Amino acid sequence: MKKLFFIILSLALISCTDVANDVAADRVYSGAENLIEHHLDLLENKRIGVITNHTAIFPDGRHLVDVFHEHDGIELTVLFGPEHGIRGDADRAVEHGKDPTTGLPVYSLYGDTRKPTPEMLEDIDVLIFDIQDVGARFYTYISTMNNAMEAAAEQGIEFFVLDRPNPITGLYVDGNILDPQFRSFVGIQPIPVAHGMTVGELAFMFNEAGWLENNVKADLTVIEMENYNRSMWFDETGLPWIKPSPNMLTLNTAIVYTATCFLEGTNISEARGTEHPFEWFGAPWIDSRTLVKTLNSYELPGVHFEPVEYVPGEIVDGIRIYPPKFMGETCYGAAMRITDRDAYQPVRTGVYILYTLAWLYPDLFEWRNQRMDRLWGTDRIRTVLQEGNDPAELIEEWQEGLEQFLSIRQNYLLYN
Repeated sequence: MKKLFFIILSLALISCTDVANDVAADRVYSGAENLIEHHLDLLENKRIGVITNHTAIFPDGRHLVDVFHEHDGIELTVLFGPEHGIRGDADRAVEHGKDPTTGLPVYSLYGDTRKPTPEMLEDIDVLIFDIQDVGARFYTYISTMNNAMEAAAEQGIEFFVLDRPNPITGLYVDGNILDPQFRSFVGIQPIPVAHGMTVGELAFMFNEAGWLENNVKADLTVIEMENYNRSMWFDETGLPWIKPSPNMLTLNTAIVYTATCFLEGTNISEARGTEHPFEWFGAPWIDSRTLVKTLNSYELPGVHFEPVEYVPGEIVDGIRIYPPKFMGETCYGAAMRITDRDAYQPVRTGVYILYTLAWLYPDLFEWRNQRMDRLWGTDRIRTVLQEGNDPAELIEEWQEGLEQFLSIRQNYLLYN
């Protein structure tokens, strides 16, 4: 069996920059900081490949790739870009190319190729993953990590995960377990919609539970965070928020995401093309007051719905995105105001949103079956809601699988 390392490093306050000097000593230190400050010996005399994007930022503004490239003791040879690209500015398929800063080759892992090929890994001894996740099964960065671990295992290459926080805490776990029949790039392993784990913990579980393809096992090293605990929201870590994708604008976006991302599997606008993606939703034919009154009648914990009117555009924060639903049309719908983020249950909320829209607008609301079923990792949610059954039935159904997952998950948690 290949060895598995977990590096827990004691850190003093970083003093290399003025920015770091201004940060409290008890803030969270990312896995990347731990590696750079205390354990570069793991990379000595090795050729390094990095899977990353714009979120691999140090508190002083430096990017992991730039730090590696400028360090005399690190031989950085190749980069890999996930969905949205190495610099986070792509909203469609990502192309192969060169990094404009370092001149290094960049291979896309979000196009025709979703898993590094043997040819891509020829000049690599260690493959490093450092990307900020958001805690949702269908956020594709963890699928990229899974595929890259498989490729590294198959080629006998070491695989490092530089851990970062789960921004919506490591406590919230909810939703159905993925049915293997619906395995896809937006659901690659049998975990619930909200998994309550960091990327390092997920890597540990995928690897040690024997979930990688053909039972391969990576030579895995997880570089843990310092001063992190499971109850932390991202804004309690002391780390800078760097939006992980073009429409994941704020922490609040991440908080509501596991409720409203399912609207991608319908003809309802999830407010892409506005300053409030996933926080608002609507369509030109919705009666806002009726929708909001119905949703609030369920008294869902931690959330209040308010009427909203908006017009989706094409540009968000200077990034040109693919045309959103109802671009240029006035949409009416609901804005989600989180009143108690610790009590809020986004996956449950998402079921009630879908149920209500289908019930209020049976002749206008449309299911996009394949997309919806991939997001849920089953067709059960859609078919039950199409029949008009109570959402509570679905929530009760997934509890047994959730309990089994929680028992498995306990074996792979790295933080209290």
